[in-house]
Amino acid sequence: MSRNFELLQNLGKEHDVFQSDLMEVSSVPLSSLSSPPPPLLDVKPAPLVLPMEEAQKDEMTKLVQRLFLVPGMDAPRVIVVSGTESGSGCSWVCARMAEVLASQVTASVCVVDANLSAPGLHTQFQTENIHGLSDALHDPESIRRFARPFGRENLSLITSGADSADRPALINSDRMRMRIAELRQEFHYVLIDAPAINTANDGIVLGRVADGVVVVIKANSSRREIARKAIQELENAKVRVLGAVLNQRTFPIPQGIYNRL
Repeated sequence: MSRNFELLQNLGKEHDVFQSDLMEVSSVPLSSLSSPPPPLLDVKPAPLVLPMEEAQKDEMTKLVQRLFLVPGMDAPRVIVVSGTESGSGCSWVCARMAEVLASQVTASVCVVDANLSAPGLHTQFQTENIHGLSDALHDPESIRRFARPFGRENLSLITSGADSADRPALINSDRMRMRIAELRQEFHYVLIDAPAINTANDGIVLGRVADGVVVVIKANSSRREIARKAIQELENAKVRVLGAVLNQRTFPIPQGIYNRL
């Protein structure tokens, strides 16, 4: 199945694109999307490691630019990526977003697997899941000890780590908030892969200490009421919703609309 995706934006523009059973989530767009994306800060010659088709790379680049590489002080540095429901492809999106961002900037990028009950980032990066976030929440050593480089010198990965019986308590702990604050100090950009919003409140808890949440919606699968409920839960918790990604889109975008993305 195709993994094409786009950031839903600009109220009304998506009427010709999205099927009627999907929620129109453009009520929570990125504030800067009315302006063209800024130029790339630094395009590195090293190729991307994670597999993507050329069209996917192009769309992911646009997504990264509109999320992170915006002018002004409001550009997020620490974001949470969470699906409206399980199976939305959240880990796939988060991993590739992190690698593409690292290819665009010289600043450090860290991607963190905070889905302690059903981790997926280590699978995306094809590495073992050891000495990760759950271990860091029990260990006083620097968070850097649990970050491993991947692919390029400015990209690091922190897996979920050892299975722990106190997963819910860990996510809601002061220790987690301290670790995220430490990540913010140690890395310029931090992307956190969180469980689906309809399975746990982890995305909401983490979103409160991050700069916002990107919601991943699975095309042709996620239903309007589920997406609406997820967005509403985030807004009720006063979590900033940066935007929503329509993942695994298989139907074409009209060229006139695509040119405006």
